[in-house]
Amino acid sequence: MLFVCQFSFATRPSKRNFPITRWSDHPIFLSVPNARIFTVSLPIRLIAVDIDGTLIDSTLDIPAGNLQALRRAHDAGVEIVLVTGRRHRFALPVAEQLGFEFCLISSNGAITRSTGGELFHADMLPRNIAHRLCEHMVEFSGCTVLTFDKDARGAIVVERTDELGTNIQRWIDKNRMYIEEIAPITKALVCDPVQAMFCGTVERMKPAEARLNDGTFAGQINVLKTQYDHRDLCILDVLRDACSKGSALARWAAHLGIPRSHVMAIGDNYNDIEMLEYAGFPFVMANASEDLKRSGWPVTLDNEACGVAAAIDEVLAN
Repeated sequence: MLFVCQFSFATRPSKRNFPITRWSDHPIFLSVPNARIFTVSLPIRLIAVDIDGTLIDSTLDIPAGNLQALRRAHDAGVEIVLVTGRRHRFALPVAEQLGFEFCLISSNGAITRSTGGELFHADMLPRNIAHRLCEHMVEFSGCTVLTFDKDARGAIVVERTDELGTNIQRWIDKNRMYIEEIAPITKALVCDPVQAMFCGTVERMKPAEARLNDGTFAGQINVLKTQYDHRDLCILDVLRDACSKGSALARWAAHLGIPRSHVMAIGDNYNDIEMLEYAGFPFVMANASEDLKRSGWPVTLDNEACGVAAAIDEVLAN
């Protein structure tokens, strides 16, 4: 929200608008009779930003330009939310770089929790469905990951890491203290998981995606794909039916009383589609797949050139 001060001058009726900050203490405001305060709504009241391939660059850090743009928006009263496929714990080191507390939507929309740890909403995958899913996908057991909403060993469960390690070794190394190997993986299902995940090369995941979408679990699960062709990496996240980044963002915006027409979203991958469809101001990164860039949404710069900052500055400037 932007505060504007309106002044009325007895000698010559006129209006002058002054954007100000500490308006109640402003010397001009205090010295001019008949001064009135009113508010002008900014076009954007909520900015939702994906992390990987969007907010961070190839060094896995937030470029200074993106940091500054988000901080400027926050200082102007715009709500900020990071919306990511990462687990909450894995996303925190990135989120904390912003330097203020805000909402973090993780696991592709399954968990909404503040950076301070306060839980707003959890959309778990029912364990009976997860159990049948693991049996249905047994041919891909070496590519299967279950995640649970806890901050300890066992938050991530796999049967083994040898096949996974060929594609996401860096992720395994960073999360090793949370990974537990249990075979068969269904033995880990003593409570509802956050999600199931299948990870491998693009070619390896094509039959996995087809099997997930063969109709066996129609109306019970939602399959979200993240694909990086330059890394030959495809991740298939399986969540509760209707759970997505878009549904979580809509829930959070409704909680804040912000209409979708005042929501901006920036993403780069297939798992961002529902979020981009929801937002009144969607932007696709230049490093996104050609499919997304052909969607008709505005395309900003790539993640190596502070595309997030470019999109935010363009919208807020207008």
